[in-house]
Amino acid sequence: MFEIILIMAIAVALAYPLGRYMTGVFSGQAHFSDRLFNPIEKVIYRCIGINPGVSMTWKSYGVAFLLSNLVLGIIAFLILKFQHVLPMNPDGIGPLSWDLALHTAVSFLTNTNQQHYSGQAQLSYLSQGTLIVTLQFVTPAMGLAVCVAMLRGMVGGRDEKFAKDGQERDLGNYYVDVVRGLTRVFIPLAAVVALILASQGVPSTFKGAQNVETLDTQSEVTEQTIPVGPVASMVAIKQLGTNGGGWYGPNSSNPLENPTPVSNAVETIALVLIPMGVVFLAGGMVRRKKFGVMSFVVMAVFSVSFIGLTVYSELQPNAAFNELAAEGSNWEGKETRFGPELSALWGTLTTQTSNGSVNAMHDSFNPVGGLMTRSGMLINGIWGGIGSGFVNFVIYVWIAVFLSGLMIGRTPELFGKKVETREITLLGSLIVLPTIVLLGFTAITVALPALTGNSNPGFHAISQVFYEYTSAFANNGSGFEGLGDDTVWWNISCVIVLILGRYLPLIIPLAIAGMMAKKRTIPTSKASLSVESVTFGVTLVAVILILNFLSFLPAAVIGPIGEALQLASLGLEG
Repeated sequence: MFEIILIMAIAVALAYPLGRYMTGVFSGQAHFSDRLFNPIEKVIYRCIGINPGVSMTWKSYGVAFLLSNLVLGIIAFLILKFQHVLPMNPDGIGPLSWDLALHTAVSFLTNTNQQHYSGQAQLSYLSQGTLIVTLQFVTPAMGLAVCVAMLRGMVGGRDEKFAKDGQERDLGNYYVDVVRGLTRVFIPLAAVVALILASQGVPSTFKGAQNVETLDTQSEVTEQTIPVGPVASMVAIKQLGTNGGGWYGPNSSNPLENPTPVSNAVETIALVLIPMGVVFLAGGMVRRKKFGVMSFVVMAVFSVSFIGLTVYSELQPNAAFNELAAEGSNWEGKETRFGPELSALWGTLTTQTSNGSVNAMHDSFNPVGGLMTRSGMLINGIWGGIGSGFVNFVIYVWIAVFLSGLMIGRTPELFGKKVETREITLLGSLIVLPTIVLLGFTAITVALPALTGNSNPGFHAISQVFYEYTSAFANNGSGFEGLGDDTVWWNISCVIVLILGRYLPLIIPLAIAGMMAKKRTIPTSKASLSVESVTFGVTLVAVILILNFLSFLPAAVIGPIGEALQLASLGLEG
């Protein structure tokens, strides 16, 4: 338990100064980092043909975001489909099938990194060490850029002081925001983390797979082939960028990705560092530090509660070993060098963010642990993905503001901007979207056993399918494993869910922020609703719980809750 407290304390201690630093980076004001990075960024702008002085409305910002994703997606698909004829393939790995190449391209393009392949066996160094790593840098920077633009819109845009009411507002320049996120945040942090991981023994080489003699000289197998590569650099941004797609199929449970307790602690901290920092960034961007504090506390309440429940669950015996072994914690699917507690911590944090990396198999968690991991993804606003997580959190804030205003008879407003029918209609579409998508695809897949490909019967089988689609929609990428998911059905259905779960929840809030930005600002008075108060924080917690309970409680009952009750009825724990 001490290790858990220490890891979380270090993460918070690092996130606060990082959030203040990012506020300066995206504020548009002179910043101490300008002296170092301005010359580099000017070269980048010239190379890509961008005028950094051009301002964008929410519409042009959104179009730039979508077009850049489309271009990157096409390039990614072509590289994956033709990697066998491209350079940097010393092991002679062949091409991916069209559906797997499409799924992989979209998965990494959406910052999800859901893997239906095994990286060390099916991707060349060009695909894995160049394409995948590039997307792992660029896509979180894109999500952060959209979040920053939304925050600007929430307080009237960069031209608020001289723009007229009803006039479209300046939300910044998309390309500038992405480049600044890359050069000033992601690349420096990733370089530091990669060096630390390399010092712990994580491979960092462009040599081909290594052939070594086995330790057991009496065995029939005397030689083993060990895939290596520039693993440390990929793992660094995998964790920092809430990406999650590992170099090896077993992800960070593999000793080459995560060899020591130190590397495990560093990767766990990196997992939540920037998402936590974005919360403090938000307080600075809207010029209301108390709002950032309120947001952090609400997220922390959920985070600590879920961690506590998951750790407790994994410290209970595994029902599968009842009367077969001595009673003890649930060690199934865990690495002995980490144990149940640190595995439960990672499993909870990786699903509270949109990271999705694993150091243990979530499919082996006890039912309550499995319920907590998927609950974090369904809320999708407890830290969340970089940028996209706080965008999802603001959706809950807007809804809570609207409901609070109705309950106390005040005009619903946030930062002096009215929340009216048009905005609530759009927000309503985002509330029902995951319900329709997740329950719909789960029902179709479970109803057709030939498509399902799951490895377990009963309640757990439903959990496997629902988890896979939830992971795709929440830009998470982790899995309940046990699924035969490299099929045309799984690849294409997940592509649809990936696209719906990434772009609508980013574009619609950006549009709402843009519409609210051009409204007249209502001066603060005694009648104004305080969104920094404890009362509003409690209301926000209740809104998040109620919305998700109403939408997904039945799915939980026929999944992990049903499994837990079934085990209890048989006198088994778990």
